[in-house]
Amino acid sequence: MADKENCLRITRGMKRKAAAAGLESAPQPPARKTRVALSEISNSSSILGEREVEVEGKSKKKKKSRKGVKKALVLVQEEGDRVSGSKEGARDEGGAKGDDPRMCAAYVSDIYDYLKDMEIHPGKQALPDYLEKIQKDLSANMRGILVDWLVEVSEEYKLLPDTLHLAVSYVDRYLSLHAVSRNQLQLLGVASMLIAAKYEEISPPNVDDFCYITDNTYTKQQVVKMEADVLKSLDFEMSRPTIKTFQRIFTRVIQVKLKAPNLQFEFLGYYLAELSLLDYGCVKFLPSLVAASVIFLARFTIWPMAHPWCLELQEKTGYRPSELKTCVHIVQDLQLCRSGASLVAIREKYNQHKFKCVASLSSLPEIPDSYFEDLES
Repeated sequence: MADKENCLRITRGMKRKAAAAGLESAPQPPARKTRVALSEISNSSSILGEREVEVEGKSKKKKKSRKGVKKALVLVQEEGDRVSGSKEGARDEGGAKGDDPRMCAAYVSDIYDYLKDMEIHPGKQALPDYLEKIQKDLSANMRGILVDWLVEVSEEYKLLPDTLHLAVSYVDRYLSLHAVSRNQLQLLGVASMLIAAKYEEISPPNVDDFCYITDNTYTKQQVVKMEADVLKSLDFEMSRPTIKTFQRIFTRVIQVKLKAPNLQFEFLGYYLAELSLLDYGCVKFLPSLVAASVIFLARFTIWPMAHPWCLELQEKTGYRPSELKTCVHIVQDLQLCRSGASLVAIREKYNQHKFKCVASLSSLPEIPDSYFEDLES
């Protein structure tokens, strides 16, 4: 019963958020139902109320990633957070030594170049201005509310961070091609999460789970149809390097320099990367640039007196500090609650002890301009 009560909390919170907008909404479910429908999503939002999300029946176990890509690529981006906060996961993610043969040191540069080529491949990128050019009934705030809710869903079903990042990328890519009404935005979100879960997870939630978590706002047939529409729109190009993909590589560079794993730095990076998903302004940046910006801001947060960038990072990432400035400021505004303050799912997630409460960390209000000056070798 505890799982049911937790499951229903998320959806009710989103309903309250949408209701606060004062827009015409879908018919309200009976009082005994507390799952959330996002069909009333609007431009304005209030802080989430009590969240309830229900997973019918038994609780889900932690799922491992389904590795269906090349072995070399899998080894480079081997998941270190299989079980969030576990010592073993942290050791795999950040403690690998540079001479570890599993890290494919001989061709890691070729793999990185391959990932960089993939992220700029036509069809794998969302339009940077799709809300202005394609969408007539949606806003950046509505998108933020949807992403915030998807974070809660991924937590409830114990989904991997890669699943969340992929789902958001599918949403943005689909919205770059098709106009969607606000009543269908949540349907797009759950269908995208379903596809990402099938791609990444060994035991993904089933369609009924995703119908239920929307308070049965959508039928199973509607979810399956939207799933097919998304896949066709993406031309079945489901594999895409995300912020998480590049962040994993960049984090290893720092951990090798530190000689020992720094869990606080790792978790702070995860937190900032997920915060970046909330802001529509980050859609225009390549995932690798956002990942580099997250590393920059995480270092500045923990070690504010040291320069957040270095020649090694500049060489490994291919980005100079000046190229990161705009994105770093967007993510810092999210970190300091200058924007997206009402979207609290990620903040609550990373305020847990298993993530070392990194959401409570704040960077200095201003980043010195000297930190964005290009480094000379």
